[in-house]
Formats: sequence, C-alpha cells, structure tokens
Amino acid sequence: MLSIVRRQPLGVAAGVILMIIIVVAIAAPLIAPYDPYEVHPVDSLQGPNAAYLLGTDDLGRDLLSRTIYGARISLEVGILAVAVGVSAGVLIGLVSGYVGGWVDMIIQRISDAFMAFPALILAMAVVSVLGSGLDKIIWVIAIVMIAPVGRVMRSSVLAVRQEAYVEAAIASGASHLRVMVRHILPNVAAPIIVLVSVLMGAAILIEAGLSFLGLGIKPPEPSWGTMLSGVGAYYARQSPHLALVPGAAISITVLALNLLGDALRDELDPRLQGTR
Repeated sequence: MLSIVRRQPLGVAAGVILMIIIVVAIAAPLIAPYDPYEVHPVDSLQGPNAAYLLGTDDLGRDLLSRTIYGARISLEVGILAVAVGVSAGVLIGLVSGYVGGWVDMIIQRISDAFMAFPALILAMAVVSVLGSGLDKIIWVIAIVMIAPVGRVMRSSVLAVRQEAYVEAAIASGASHLRVMVRHILPNVAAPIIVLVSVLMGAAILIEAGLSFLGLGIKPPEPSWGTMLSGVGAYYARQSPHLALVPGAAISITVLALNLLGDALRDELDPRLQGTR
C-alpha cells in the first residue's frame, strides 16, 4: 500500500477525493442542511455565511444542499451511462477485432460516422430523438460512448489476436465464444479499466453541458448543470458564487477522475512498468 502511495501520490489523492464525493452523495439526506428544493425568497442571492455556508441562489435555495444532491445525480449519470456504454462498446469492439473481414469493416465505418462529431454535438443530436430527462440522458451519453470504447477495444483485440496462446486455444478446438471470453477479454481489460475512469468524467461534463443548454435534466432537479444554467450574466457579476460552486464541483470531480485514470494507466500498462 505504501509503495502505491509513493508511486502514485496524485492517483491516491484523487481516489480519496472520489471516495469522499461518493460518501457525500450517498449520505446526502443525512448531511444536507436544507431541502434542496425548498425555496426561501427572503434569503435569495446571499453569499456564503453562517446560515448558508455556500450561499443561496435566486430563489433562496441552499447551494450547499443542492451541490450535495447534485453529486448524486452526476454520479448516477456517470456510473450508469458508462456501464451501459462500455458494456456495448466492449462487445462490439471484441467482435469487430476478432471476427475481422466485412463485419469489422461495417462496424468501423459506423463508428467513424459517430466519431466524426464532437461528443456534445452528437449528444445534442441524440437528445433531439430520445428527449430529455434523467433516464434519457443516461441512454444518450451511453450511445455517445459506444464508438470510442469499441475502437479502443478493437485495437486491443488486434494486438493479442495473433498471440500464441490464442492460436493454441483455437487449435485445441475451443469455440470462438470461449476464445473471446476466456483468452482474449482478460488480456485486454487493462485499457478499458483506465478508460472507464476517463469516461466517467466525460459523462459528467456532457450531462452538465446538456443541462446547461436546457437539453438535459430539467429544473428544479439539483444537477450541477442545471445549477449553472440558472446563472445569467447579471447573476454571474452580482453573485459569482452561483457559478463558482457548481463549477468547482464539476472541475474537482472530473480532475480527480482523470488523475485516477492516469494512475491506473501507469500501474496497468506493462510498457510503463519498467520506468518506475
């Protein structure tokens, strides 16, 4: 354990920060000082003070409570969207890399079409078809992630497809499904594990971007994106904490996820093990 701390101090710190965020999100009903939906018009636009540690918004709602509950929504979106997107992407990439031929060509051309658009633009296009709302946003982000995950998985499969142990398994009469699941998948899992951390950060950013544009989670849900969407130019000048609080929450969470991903890459990539 101490050796990991010495090798990856930033990764360990990022992991601790993420654990704190997860605990806070789970315990939101117990630790949030106010109901995140409760309106106090007489207390609107207050800066940080003893009663409201992070201040209030234009409706007098406590920003600390809304930020805590916002963590639940962001983590829910990140975990579920990544779980669905990575599962589908791994399956597609595994089949594409292993089978090859016209199957691979068709899958890769479809992937090229999806990856030709920036993630947020593609998400906006999918939202126009599926609609908005928490459950729809999870599916939207999952669909956006399938192509890049599939591309990474395909590259990893191609790298091990001609290895001796794979050829030996095929020669021994093992079915293609068994070869893919028992011999290839365990040996290409490391890049996907690293990618999961990065994709969770991307999912949180996409959700925040869609909600900020009014295409994602709708008010009064305390999403970090919806908290930002209510900050107009006037409020940003007069009450900058309205943007700073959710913006800081998004930045800290995404930065921690990216640092954790970097640490996992350094630990799991055999090409980097000799440099430590």
